[in-house]
Amino acid sequence: MKNIHSQKFKIGILGGGQLGRMTLQEAYNLNLHIDILDPSSNAPCKNLANEFVVGDFKNYDDVYAFGKDKDVVSIEFEDVNSDALAQLEKEGVKVFPQPHILKIIQDKGLQKQFYTDNDLPTSKFQLIENKEDIANSNLSFPVFQKLRTSGYDGYGVQRIDSKQSLDQAFDKPSVIEEGVDLEKELSVVIARNEKGEIKHFPLVELEFNPKANMVEFLFSPANVSDSVAAKAYELATNLIQKLEMVGLLAVELFLNKKGEVLINEIAPRSHNSGHQSIEGNYTSQFAQHLRAILNLPLGNTDIKIPSVMLNLLGEENANGTAYYEGFQEILEEKGVYPHLYGKEQVKPYRKMGHITILDKDIERAKEKARKIKTIVKVTSK
Repeated sequence: MKNIHSQKFKIGILGGGQLGRMTLQEAYNLNLHIDILDPSSNAPCKNLANEFVVGDFKNYDDVYAFGKDKDVVSIEFEDVNSDALAQLEKEGVKVFPQPHILKIIQDKGLQKQFYTDNDLPTSKFQLIENKEDIANSNLSFPVFQKLRTSGYDGYGVQRIDSKQSLDQAFDKPSVIEEGVDLEKELSVVIARNEKGEIKHFPLVELEFNPKANMVEFLFSPANVSDSVAAKAYELATNLIQKLEMVGLLAVELFLNKKGEVLINEIAPRSHNSGHQSIEGNYTSQFAQHLRAILNLPLGNTDIKIPSVMLNLLGEENANGTAYYEGFQEILEEKGVYPHLYGKEQVKPYRKMGHITILDKDIERAKEKARKIKTIVKVTSK
């Protein structure tokens, strides 16, 4: 095996946003040398990567040229050119997640079909070509329409309450899903290395911003029964085994009023629902991702202390150079750990950072997090 700690061992990551940035921070601890490809010359990773390359991760030539001298290539964002990655894999570059798996996950329709084909529970759905198909659907309203490709962080997703609301629908190939009688939204992050070793992080609970349709709070551990947690872990384990995927997989789940656990969506990378692991768990999701793609022993995922994560989103009217209000006040609080992502420009609901709040009592941590939300604002000046 090559010396992974040597500068001659080249790791490439497609995407230079906050997920890449937090991965690089973990990479320094193992003296790993990572190059980044991103279309923005001002991406959060620009000053942290061993080499930062400006290029389009959706462009075949850019991805191929970037990856051809690498030992391992991975992603921080799944909307990349998987055909170029497949060619690199053919030429002997290790690519994780594997390109054929990435193709399934990039298309929410193929994702849903994979669950059905493998007897993995998910909400009722239908694949459609245009918005007229929604009117002819047998699904009960409300339905949620998701673009099959290029949707993320609440973009490309919308709720349609009735046939009279179809003028709001996307007129593109989509998945429509029947609404779930929802009790809670949950997530489990799980990892698998080439040896087939699998470890999952403890289940977390998610609370969404209703306007942005993005995670606002995360609670670790989730307040669910042992039997619900066991179902979630079994589901995530079956899923990553059936995919035979190497790397980190975030499995977003619905818990319905009947106590059933259903797969919502998956992401083959580090994920917003694992950020609390930096301070709250013995191994962070970013360190685990590196361990998985380098075929190292997977780390201990146990919770060190209960935690709450608060996403820092741009204010509704913010547009311009980012300005952070309230930071001096929250830094006086015990057990509060802010992470800013290095984004110079703020937009409405753009993810600008997160704050992790630790406390032996999860209810006290929740109370403190809700207080912090009223204090910290990301505005523009």
